[in-house]
Amino acid sequence: MTKNIPLFKVYMTQDIDNSLLDVLHSGYVGEGPKVAEFEKNLKKYFCNSHLVTLNNGTAGLHLAYHMALNQDKPKSWCNNNENEIITTPITCTATNTPIISNGAKIVWADVDPITGNIDPADIEQKITKYTKAIVMVHWGGTPCEIERINNIAKKYGIKTVEDGAHSIGMEYKGNKVGNHSDYTVISLQAIKHITSVDGGILMMRSEADYQRAKLLRWYGIDRTEHEGVDLRCELDVAEAGYKFHMNDVCAVIGNENFKHIDEIISLHRNNAAFYDSAFKSYDKIKCVPKCEDGQSAYWLYTIHVNNRDEVMKKLAECGIMSSKVHSRNDTHSMFREFYNADLPGVEQFNATHLCIPVGWWVSKEDREYIADCVIKYTK
Repeated sequence: MTKNIPLFKVYMTQDIDNSLLDVLHSGYVGEGPKVAEFEKNLKKYFCNSHLVTLNNGTAGLHLAYHMALNQDKPKSWCNNNENEIITTPITCTATNTPIISNGAKIVWADVDPITGNIDPADIEQKITKYTKAIVMVHWGGTPCEIERINNIAKKYGIKTVEDGAHSIGMEYKGNKVGNHSDYTVISLQAIKHITSVDGGILMMRSEADYQRAKLLRWYGIDRTEHEGVDLRCELDVAEAGYKFHMNDVCAVIGNENFKHIDEIISLHRNNAAFYDSAFKSYDKIKCVPKCEDGQSAYWLYTIHVNNRDEVMKKLAECGIMSSKVHSRNDTHSMFREFYNADLPGVEQFNATHLCIPVGWWVSKEDREYIADCVIKYTK
């Protein structure tokens, strides 16, 4: 029998039907009580009360960059083309397109050639008087050196943004993701650990940023205050915002799926632990080492092999989907003006990395088959 083991799969609880139908026929499908309920449960899980839900993770990054770039002028959007944000090219383009959408310049930092995470030493070399923020992407759900990067940012008085699109369930220094930096963004897109069909979470360190984000996600309007007796008309809008809010349909899906978060993360970690053990005796296969200061969420399981493209092709013939998942951003035409060829870690990572199925759908039989095939075709 031909195998068909996907790299990604949508998780949808069997318990969703009645709750979803109730919302669909309630007459209230915009941002309402289900969004509030979902946010309440998320705040409890992450142990962070400064949390807002959004229509996608990219919106969370856009808001985080907006607030980081406009700290001194919160009442008027500032398009200053001297502003710089230090980021990584090893990520989805969704990490970096909101930087240029906010009118800022991208400064690429190098990455660790094995983990794919941004290199703190290279970050500090790239800081200038125009630097407004540092972006750290937790590749595959494995923590960056968060404390070290935050200490660098504090030294220079700049903000930090964690792109935790891969990282729901990740832990660092005894705390869940979302409790370490100025801004943290989580994705609830279709193929993430937990989905709300599409959606995002933005967590913040400060109460002021939290109150500001609640306004910015809905055009800048304070929905708790109205003009006189007319409940449809807002009072003064101080800062132009966006239509980034979540709706009740997505929220109820996210909330029902979220009840299974611990089980899902546990299955990802168990499969990753199996691969760690299976590959440890093979010098030609390098795995991302465990983080000493935390636990990965293992949305991805990344290996490094010298004949990556050949292994990918052979795995496909075996019915196993594998992928680089994301290619380096800095060579895309839209980022041409920011290109920096001197990124040796990026070069090495991009040449050898490969992600294999690790998710909740991968059975014990599947993972043994996957490991055997990887070992067989690696040279």
